[in-house]
Amino acid sequence: MATATSLPEFSNHSTTTSSQSPTNPPISAPRRAAPTPPDVLTTIYKFPSMEPIRFAYYPVNKLFLPLRRDILHRAVIYEGDATRQGTASTKWRNGVHGSGRKIRPQKGMGRARLGDKKSPSIRGGGVAFGPHPRDFSSGLPRKIYDLAWRTALSYRYMRGQLVVLENDIEIEMSESRWLAQIMEWNHLGRGDGGSLLIARDPTENLSQAFLGLEGHGRLKSEEDVDVKDLLKAGRIMIEKRSLDRLLHRHSSDLNRTVPSAM
Repeated sequence: MATATSLPEFSNHSTTTSSQSPTNPPISAPRRAAPTPPDVLTTIYKFPSMEPIRFAYYPVNKLFLPLRRDILHRAVIYEGDATRQGTASTKWRNGVHGSGRKIRPQKGMGRARLGDKKSPSIRGGGVAFGPHPRDFSSGLPRKIYDLAWRTALSYRYMRGQLVVLENDIEIEMSESRWLAQIMEWNHLGRGDGGSLLIARDPTENLSQAFLGLEGHGRLKSEEDVDVKDLLKAGRIMIEKRSLDRLLHRHSSDLNRTVPSAM
């Protein structure tokens, strides 16, 4: 015959519900630096002999980005809007010098109604809906503009059109004809779309030689280059220190941390 057995008793002091325990504030996950991307290999050349000297490595997220036409388009439009002067100005009828007397009576002449001689419908009067000084500059987030810079450089690199040169470029003569022959021999001249040379401190001989190249190439300092210049020229020749400085300057979207999984 089965006998009733008593259930074990538990004291109220040993059992506490989660609702009765004090709630602790959530602990935020620690943040760690973004993982280091792999590197890509570039060759450093000596100008004007174009002899390979050594190799250099650059991160993938700086010199091997996929092509983004939308971002490049936004960057070119942003730079073009910033260069517009917006100084066109015309005078409305209140800005034209002259009397406000009515030219002819309102009725009885058999002609159209007409006011003073400053009317836009009269020669020498004001201009209706004419341009006035304005600011054409548009806005673009800094991170998107920096991404467009690195995308343009990556596009040139992946197509083999980015030539990295040794620092302190120096040539013996300042003759443009001699430099044009060197550019054509190395497939950097007019027949291959021309080249853009970016240097930090161009020497006098180098500047004089590039003045008369007539389509073979252009010379610009690193402070005067924009995204449109990188896309317009057939090839980009740039000093290594200028490339390093431009990549460092346009890396604002890379200075970030990611949440840790631990």
